[in-house]
Amino acid sequence: MGPMTAPRFAPDPSAADDGAAVPPALAPRAGAAEIAAAVRRGDVTAVAVVDAHLDRIAQRNGDLGALTVVFAERAREAASLVDAAVAAGSDPGPLAGVPISVKENIDLTWSATTNGWRGMAEAIPARDATIVRRLREAGAVPVARGNMPDFGMRWDTDNDVFGRTRNPWNPQRSAGGSSGGDAVSVATGMSAIGLGNDFGGSLRLPAYAAGVTGLRPSRGRVPRAAVTGYPVALTLQEFSVNGPMARSVDDIALALSLMQGRDADDPVSVDAPVVRDLPRRVGVVREVGTAVAPQVATGIERAAASLASAGWDVVDVEAPRLEEAAVLWRRLSCTDMLVSLDPAALGMPLGRSATAFLRDSTAAARPYDTAREYAEAWAQRAVVAADWRRLQADVPLILGPVSASRMREPDYDLGGQDAADDAWRDLWLTVAANFLGLPTLALPAGLGDDGMPAGVQLIGPLFAEDALFEAGRAIEAGVPPLPAPPAG
Repeated sequence: MGPMTAPRFAPDPSAADDGAAVPPALAPRAGAAEIAAAVRRGDVTAVAVVDAHLDRIAQRNGDLGALTVVFAERAREAASLVDAAVAAGSDPGPLAGVPISVKENIDLTWSATTNGWRGMAEAIPARDATIVRRLREAGAVPVARGNMPDFGMRWDTDNDVFGRTRNPWNPQRSAGGSSGGDAVSVATGMSAIGLGNDFGGSLRLPAYAAGVTGLRPSRGRVPRAAVTGYPVALTLQEFSVNGPMARSVDDIALALSLMQGRDADDPVSVDAPVVRDLPRRVGVVREVGTAVAPQVATGIERAAASLASAGWDVVDVEAPRLEEAAVLWRRLSCTDMLVSLDPAALGMPLGRSATAFLRDSTAAARPYDTAREYAEAWAQRAVVAADWRRLQADVPLILGPVSASRMREPDYDLGGQDAADDAWRDLWLTVAANFLGLPTLALPAGLGDDGMPAGVQLIGPLFAEDALFEAGRAIEAGVPPLPAPPAG
């Protein structure tokens, strides 16, 4: 994992109350590893850590709409068990007392797994998802659920059950989707780690919008939902992964080390091999299907300069078959969505915004009409993947934008086929990683002149997360640290 370093954030003036000294582990920008170390040493109690986060939730969540259900009493009870273990001389785990948020589509027995849809408002799971169980066994404490759009189907976060999640930097900009609630929670100190998932940028786009770090792990590295008798769309099996968001690369690496590994309930999950001895070379992608906004380009230049200063060989490259990958991802995804999200099969309609998104996106994407077309599209993935593998044998890491544009206004992904096309075209490089199952790390690259975080992503070869973390730490060390988001 590499040496632990301090999170790259500017000091937060809200960390002190009326001039009183606040233990670092209780400060709004304290990292997960920092919190856990302080709890394990007995410098601060897990209950105090949870209370500090609950206080921030009370202060911020009403305006931001990031968290849907808050587990105040249950979180305190769980934290007290961590404190009891410390008092008894036991090790409560590497995430001792660390508050986490859990997206509305990841099973946590403390509340319904709604998927952001009213049809599942009573769907309380019988057991925790494997990744939730593993983090809880490591001492983490769930404090809340993170908001999302219906079934994670949009690049913004809003639904008819819980309402909209607002961007803490500027409410006139989208918070991204679909893991928008957890990204905003992490950015504002309401949780230290957010658990989300990424089917088409759903971790990385909100991380970019909120100014946090998000990892889309390699396909299979982190278990997903347990597979039962209910059929799951092929695109969900192939494109979607669970992953963490946090405020530093080190915290992401720590979370991944605890979440990863084979799970008997998920046949896609594996014990990933260790990838070593990759060339320290990064290819910068500047052409992504649409014009890259100047402030996005500035963030890429900052990240590239940081890597070069840290001894990486930085070269310009073109992403192989990028448009083809993005088109195939979109058409396959929309073909499956029309089937799996059919109101007749669900038993009731999707929410208003999700219905509009599905209508506009599928109309623009031209879903496949025949089994032959669908099969040929999947077969073509191997052709695209082969070209990427050849490139990454020589240039293992790809650096580029999460989105070609700055974050747009709320509901920017609605409004007809042209809006759907624009939202998708911004994300060609992002959805290509989903199409190919590749690990991708999104992280901040300073603050733009518009007061919004800049951000980049690094795409690695399969199971090369450690290389992403090494390069990510170099970027963190070289770009200006982000301040805390405005208090409203």
